[in-house]
Amino acid sequence: MRRHKPRWVYYKDVFRSKFQAGCLKAKLEDNWHHKYEVGPLVEVKRLKTNRYVVRYTYDEVM
Repeated sequence: MRRHKPRWVYYKDVFRSKFQAGCLKAKLEDNWHHKYEVGPLVEVKRLKTNRYVVRYTYDEVM
């Protein structure tokens, strides 16, 4: 089986603090808790402008 890079989807907002982005990350992960679907991979990324974005993917094959 071949591995492929996940296709990331970026959330539309840019956050001033890592805490704000982390709250959204937790909310996205929590939506899939105890569900039958495979949950997304969720990351908080820091931009060069010292702001943060949240990106996620729900590719099932990793």
